[in-house]
Amino acid sequence: MFLIEWGFWQMARESEKARKAYEAEMTPAERRSTQDYYEGDLEEEIHFQQVSENPHTRGPVFSFNETFLEMRCGGSEEKRGLITLITLGVFPGIIFGIVIAVGSIWLDITKPGPISFLGVTLTIVLGLVSGAALYFYSKYGIKISRFEMLTSRHLLIRFNRLTQQVHLHRPKYCGGIVTFPWKTTGSTVLYPEDDSLSVGMRLGLIWHPSRTGLPHMEMALLGKQGQGGSELRDEWEFIRRYMEEGPHAVPRPRLSTQLPSPIQAFSAQFEGLGRFFRKSSWLFKLAMLMVWPAFVIIGTAHWVSLLLCWRPRWPKVIREAGLPGKPVPSPTTLSDYPPEIQERLLANADRWQLKPGKRPEKKPRKPRTPRAPKSST
Repeated sequence: MFLIEWGFWQMARESEKARKAYEAEMTPAERRSTQDYYEGDLEEEIHFQQVSENPHTRGPVFSFNETFLEMRCGGSEEKRGLITLITLGVFPGIIFGIVIAVGSIWLDITKPGPISFLGVTLTIVLGLVSGAALYFYSKYGIKISRFEMLTSRHLLIRFNRLTQQVHLHRPKYCGGIVTFPWKTTGSTVLYPEDDSLSVGMRLGLIWHPSRTGLPHMEMALLGKQGQGGSELRDEWEFIRRYMEEGPHAVPRPRLSTQLPSPIQAFSAQFEGLGRFFRKSSWLFKLAMLMVWPAFVIIGTAHWVSLLLCWRPRWPKVIREAGLPGKPVPSPTTLSDYPPEIQERLLANADRWQLKPGKRPEKKPRKPRTPRAPKSST
């Protein structure tokens, strides 16, 4: 399910009208927070020092060798199947309504007989409603359905150790395939004090415009949901050591298949819940057992969505990157996008501007002096 990546890409190429409408709804505090990012903050987030003594990845990992490490991306994999479930319920209903309306009209033409006013009215209403539903679905709904149907089966990220590059594989409506130098990669899970904010989150990687030369921010959410910041730091350390030192510096991960596996479909619903489930009360565990049919239905829809998608394929230059005599892929630049997309990206470039220097330290608040009690007269 690529909804988060699509939304982030839409924000990066937002029209002037949509942006003004969005900013008009922001509070003054929200406006200040969007512009409160310093160069020093970015320097702290982009470093390649050791952050964990236990490099480990929870996957899914699709490839691991001397040349590259390939993993799954995607910000809401555990919710995949909901859109498929709705689509498989709505679209057949629309088609059924159109078939019934057209069939009734055809029978009235080919086999004339007594005409019922009620029958004609119902046929017209059914045809109009089904036709309108088909129109709106073809114009708006099919875009939503393609977040998890008739598209790439997964978002992928490939770390090429020999070329020292990172490649993202996404559909065009989520930003397309891009290439960045490894040393421009920032991580969101470097510090233990952020652990409380990382429960249920994925490892996030960022590429800031000040490092890539692009006018917009790029982001990737890797692997499974974490049950704490330490898990995510272990995963980042696994990637860092692989890229900095090589595959011998990390434990060999268990490889997953890119085929539409039902195990992946059903297990995705329980990502990040293991520790929480073990520590939860018996009442919560009983409630989870009572709603197991919902997990079965969503898991089945998740699997169907995987079956209705195709395995993503890298361009030839990326597949051959690192092989002897083969060219090194060029990092993504603004000129790689169509002219109309370039214009939109440049129009929103100010979103990512940094304030110079380091963030000023907050001044400690002065303790309030207690008020004198009012004298009663």
